[in-house]
Amino acid sequence: MNTANVLFIMLSSILVFFMTPGLAFFYGGLVPRRNMVNTFVSVFFICGLAVILWVLVGYSLSFSGNVWGIIGNLNEALLKHVNLHQLMAGIHIPVGLYSLYQMMFAIITPALFIGAIVGRVRLSFLAAFIVAWSGLVYYPLVHMVWGGGILQHLGTLDFAGGTVVHINAGVTALVLSIVIGPRLKQTDHHDNQALVLLGTAMLWLGWYGFNAGSALAINDVAIQAMLTTTVATAAAMVAWQGLEIFFKPNLTLVGSCTGALCGLVAITPATGYVTIVGALIIGAGASVISYWFVEFVKPKLKIDDTLDAFGCHGVSGIWGSLATGLFATSQINPAVVHNGLFYGGGWTQLGLQTLATVVTILYAFVMGWLIVKVLQKVMPVRLSARDEAQGWVGIKDLVEEV
Repeated sequence: MNTANVLFIMLSSILVFFMTPGLAFFYGGLVPRRNMVNTFVSVFFICGLAVILWVLVGYSLSFSGNVWGIIGNLNEALLKHVNLHQLMAGIHIPVGLYSLYQMMFAIITPALFIGAIVGRVRLSFLAAFIVAWSGLVYYPLVHMVWGGGILQHLGTLDFAGGTVVHINAGVTALVLSIVIGPRLKQTDHHDNQALVLLGTAMLWLGWYGFNAGSALAINDVAIQAMLTTTVATAAAMVAWQGLEIFFKPNLTLVGSCTGALCGLVAITPATGYVTIVGALIIGAGASVISYWFVEFVKPKLKIDDTLDAFGCHGVSGIWGSLATGLFATSQINPAVVHNGLFYGGGWTQLGLQTLATVVTILYAFVMGWLIVKVLQKVMPVRLSARDEAQGWVGIKDLVEEV
């Protein structure tokens, strides 16, 4: 056992878990006061649900076996037949610790799309959707990209979750926004910007566990991931601030925090594969593209993605995944077989990244759409008009259904 690596992944797991309450603060500060507790509950209750799902079937479907290159099997359900103390080759950390680390990803990912539908869905529907979505969308994508599935075998590069986490959650947010429909009363008022700042700081801090931790060892790649995460986030924040000054013209706290978040999202798939220059371009590019979508495209689409979950996570995630095919280089990480387009590798890696991005978008969209449509047939989805107007937490709808 490599004690240093074990401590590193334990700390990284704690940091990734720390992101979920950070996201609750970030989202909670953006909504009107009547929806604040609803938002806290909707994000944080996932911590319990996702852990149980991961132990029951999640780890097994993600990392055990290989069915058609799409999903694992149930041979290790309930973590049976898993030697949790067995050391993983090369990095010498226990399998149980790796499972714990991946469990934290399974918590934060569904929490991301909550921002699209805050304040208008029943908690019972949300719980049912997360259960179905985890089994039919998240675990298969984990397997395809990281668990020995088809996209991994083709050569997709996704260091810490550009496809699995951010494009997946962003596209799911888009589906939910379209199918569930807009809020009865739309407002852009941000009730508590102090919470937004606190949540952003917690997310930025936790992201080091997300990105650097994905090296799974204390090595040069982990250090590079910490550097590129910081640089890309700073570049994205400054770019968003510049765009606000040019178009508004005034710099806002919410805009600065949103820009930082877009940078964190965009660098995630590339963080352990790119240079500092690549990180600067990826971060700045994320804010330019996401700002353009949020300010100019979204209003024309008339989709009520309340807190821009797709505009930030989906759009910046897509850019980051594609940009990995432009800037990845074996000089940073020998795991890069085909250098990016701008590092002499030709079009191969960009083509692979484009394929993985398109597959993720289509799979998440179609499966998310089907899950919502099926659930709509068997259970109520939206809060009543009265409860939505008053900002009910959503617990009483469980009692009413019984």
